[in-house]
Amino acid sequence: MGTRREPTARQKRLGAELRRLREAAGLSAREAAALLGVNSVQISQIESAIAGVSEERLRRLASHYACTDGEFIEALVAMATDRTRGWWEEYRWLLPTSFLDLAELDHHARFRNEVAILYVPGPLQTEDYARAVFCARVPELTGEELELRVRHRMARQQITIPYELVIHESALRIRVSDRTASRTQLARLLERSEAHNITVRIIPFDLDGFGLAAGTMTYMGGPVPKLDTVVRDTPYGSAFIDAEAQLGTFRTRFRKMEAVSLEPKQSRDFIHRLTKEL
Repeated sequence: MGTRREPTARQKRLGAELRRLREAAGLSAREAAALLGVNSVQISQIESAIAGVSEERLRRLASHYACTDGEFIEALVAMATDRTRGWWEEYRWLLPTSFLDLAELDHHARFRNEVAILYVPGPLQTEDYARAVFCARVPELTGEELELRVRHRMARQQITIPYELVIHESALRIRVSDRTASRTQLARLLERSEAHNITVRIIPFDLDGFGLAAGTMTYMGGPVPKLDTVVRDTPYGSAFIDAEAQLGTFRTRFRKMEAVSLEPKQSRDFIHRLTKEL
């Protein structure tokens, strides 16, 4: 297989998982290469996602690494042999790579759990709300860059997987634009919360002892729990977290925040009341 100019986050994840398996087996890249009959440079390229790996070689590596988790191996094979060219590819070289990686992650996810503190999450934003969020970016975007980001965000809103959202009252009250845009956004949130696969829960301001207010995150379920991914926003784009110990921590954080939030019906009533206040 040829080398890649710009590996995707999914391809990088496959390489990282193969590296973890090798290290868990106590093998160096040189030793793994000898078992496979290749040179260590090829192992390094596979693990850094510069080069792909065939199904046969992946299965041989898993065997040499003494990995007996059949479901996990099949998931890795699916990642290695996937040739999907999704709708997001039309934005390649037009938007930062993280935008494409997020769309690809959406496409392959089995479920999505999200905690929002300051903004309504992208998958549920109206076009006006999304535009206002992107307009607040520093440095400012050009008109073309702005419209590309808005169009991409709207294209990501086809949610077919289970989606659980815990959103703090602050995200509902902050006006990223004006009163009209806020009302429209709350109406959209109510509408989408009625979907059979979308659950919205609100954390009100008057909750005592809420110490997780900095816990914004997006938790994406993979084909097996080991391949879950957490996405955190940073000033320089999206950060993808996939270390198993950290995934466990974020699962616990989400369940704790879910436990202190209002039930779905109470949450819809809360949003109704807030809409009337605007």
